[in-house]
Amino acid sequence: MVFSSETFLFLFLPLFLAAYYLTPTRAKSYTILAGSYLFYAWWRVDFLGLLFLTTAFAYLVGQRVAAHRGTARGRTWLWIGVAGCLGVLGVFKYLNFFLDSFAALLGTDTAGLGIHWRLILPIGISFYVFQALSYLIDVWRGDAKADARFIDFAAFIALFPQLIAGPILRYKDLEDQFRERTHSAEMFADGMARFLIGLAKKVILADAVAPLADLAFGNSGEVGMALAWAGAIAYMLQLYFDFSGYSDMAIGLGKMMGFNFLENFRFPYISRSITEFWRRWHISLSNWLRDYLYISLGGNRKGALRTYSNLMTVMLLGGLWHGANWTFVLWGLWHGGLLAIERATGHDRRAATLPWAWPVTMLAVLVGWVMFRAEHVGQGVEVYAAMLGANGWMGDAALWAQVTRESVALTAVAALVCLAEPRLWAWAGRDQTPGVRPDGTAVLPLVQGAVSLGLIGLGAFTVMKLAEQSFSPFLYFQF
Repeated sequence: MVFSSETFLFLFLPLFLAAYYLTPTRAKSYTILAGSYLFYAWWRVDFLGLLFLTTAFAYLVGQRVAAHRGTARGRTWLWIGVAGCLGVLGVFKYLNFFLDSFAALLGTDTAGLGIHWRLILPIGISFYVFQALSYLIDVWRGDAKADARFIDFAAFIALFPQLIAGPILRYKDLEDQFRERTHSAEMFADGMARFLIGLAKKVILADAVAPLADLAFGNSGEVGMALAWAGAIAYMLQLYFDFSGYSDMAIGLGKMMGFNFLENFRFPYISRSITEFWRRWHISLSNWLRDYLYISLGGNRKGALRTYSNLMTVMLLGGLWHGANWTFVLWGLWHGGLLAIERATGHDRRAATLPWAWPVTMLAVLVGWVMFRAEHVGQGVEVYAAMLGANGWMGDAALWAQVTRESVALTAVAALVCLAEPRLWAWAGRDQTPGVRPDGTAVLPLVQGAVSLGLIGLGAFTVMKLAEQSFSPFLYFQF
């Protein structure tokens, strides 16, 4: 079940919210857990067992870590917990990849090795395993308490707004909210508005520019220079509006349930350096990698060379976190290398004053997204070659006949929205509380009125658009 499906919007969500608000405060975690497990089981019931076992394992080990925190026994329990969680991730996410790579080294395939099965990747596994890991480490560090009720912890791990594609939450940030949180009509309305904005990002923009990206990458060997660049830019925009739209919807759903999640995106395509980009893109993952991996490796405390090595290692593993494919490894190395260069040259500190910083940063991000989007390294190389003119300016003319005016126009609109987003949010968030100024003039809530009318129109258009298009899962479901 995806947030943009009619089943979720018109059946699951209304019924869940009705049940949630009819449930007594002390028992709301039971409703959250039941609803979240139903949400997950809609995909596959059998993998619900893996989610439950991972949750129970992390909770029980966390209890032992807390009981022996600061001792050798506690450290042993921590390593048992980390190894167990990483083992789940390693088997279900990377075993196929390692078997394929090993077979390729021998010049054959997995069938040639006598292996005729493939493991199914459980959706959301990367997110809930990382949340379990952060809980164990935070308990060891003393940043999270281990006295939570199991039902609260299980509801946290399975919390359906973020279960499938993040943001990656940490128990220490939500443990107080599970004990006590505020429910109000204003917060619920804010949540609905945020959910609607995210839905519009996905349905109106991300899905509309996707065909242009699919056309370019699906015909990477024949596509011309112009269409290769258009397809790469379209994917760059599709990924942002798809993923940030999902995060907006998750944050909005959280507010409708009384939770405050941390922001996951902060206008990444206005960044003037790769360092700044990673402060604005997928913030929950960036923070997770920084706090639990980069710092654990020594961070910047052990000299320049070790700092660069740590940056490369963290980004390589961050790339591999996205998927078991060499394309993600190369994408991670690309960003790790750029971060190391910026660190060595001090570019990030000077970028704000350099007129060329923004276009160069966006070009670097775009180059990385091409390999990120490619199904295999060969396809990525073909798109790079096409962007450099290997197939001429036009390439296969028949491909242009498949480019619609709508996708081109909405690609341009999406690019403009990316650049205008900071000002739009600032304008919509202006304080226009009705009242009287010191000079006696009235303050009318014109901005709020315009925003409300705009949201109603946006909602109506989004629902109409949703009704005419086919099923379109979020891109980050595959991770």
